Amino acid sequence: MSIVGKVSMFYNAKPIIYERAKVMRENMTLSEKAVWELLKSKNMKGLRFIPQHPIDIFIADFYCHSLKLVIEIDGGIHKSLEQKEYDIGRTSELGHWGIKVIRFTNEEVENNITHIQNEIERICAERQSELQSPL
Repeated sequence: MSIVGKVSMFYNAKPIIYERAKVMRENMTLSEKAVWELLKSKNMKGLRFIPQHPIDIFIADFYCHSLKLVIEIDGGIHKSLEQKEYDIGRTSELGHWGIKVIRFTNEEVENNITHIQNEIERICAERQSELQSPL
């Protein structure tokens, strides 16, 4: 079994990351709250998503361990070149754990939550198929 198969759903996150995640859960943005309404209580295809979830040195906005899927809601800061480069590196790092990352902007969430819901449903179904397919 590979190291990816042996690691916990927290991917060796340190206590400080758990503390930061707790603070972030208590202070979610309006867009994050709107997406959380779609995901909480296994509302999305019966899947369990966790908000502000520690993964190694990162905190994912939303994480579904069974799909190894992260959903990120990006605010205005993510438009800067420096942040875009950081996000690319972060996505790559998470990819090493076998985790897929999808991103939506605050504007997308605010302007068309139905589209966001449909996209997440589609991606979840796609991801379930990917993970069930033999290598």
